[in-house]
Amino acid sequence: MSIVRHFLVSFLLFSGVALAQSPEADAELVELLREAATEADSFNDRFDAIVWLTDMSERLAPQVDDPEERLHILKRVHYEAKRVDLPPELVLAIIDVESNFDRFAISVAGAQGLMQIMPFWLEELDRPNDNLMHIETNLRFGCTILRYYYDREKGDLIRALGRYNGSLGRRKYPNKVLDKLRLKWFRV
Repeated sequence: MSIVRHFLVSFLLFSGVALAQSPEADAELVELLREAATEADSFNDRFDAIVWLTDMSERLAPQVDDPEERLHILKRVHYEAKRVDLPPELVLAIIDVESNFDRFAISVAGAQGLMQIMPFWLEELDRPNDNLMHIETNLRFGCTILRYYYDREKGDLIRALGRYNGSLGRRKYPNKVLDKLRLKWFRV
């Protein structure tokens, strides 16, 4: 079952504390992030790009005033999500919950940027000069981590979201993300 189909099934089946977690440095995830950090368009055609970017840009406008920054974020979200076979709308919902699209956000636990990436990853990957406030870097890491957790949880989106947020076993964070997706980001 594709991630999109499974996502839709999970979304329909589930209508459940955002804590930072320092997961054990899983060698497989470290390698995926290392590859993602060193890799350099995701739309099928120009029409699809225009329709998606226009639709999502209107939804994002209340949070990101600058249209150029808004389009930059949306293009990168689409690219990075498609790169790891995730629905871009899911990534937008996560960013909405995690940082409210503030690329300079820093959590009380120290997570940084749009997708709230913990800085220990930079040390773990021996990439101390990478900047987690940088849109491309943050999205590359965040999408790679989410995809890894989705695969690790064998397609269970609720558990993958919990693992991403450090709240595995609790429903509050996954429900927040799924609510944002259902109410704001999901395209029918």
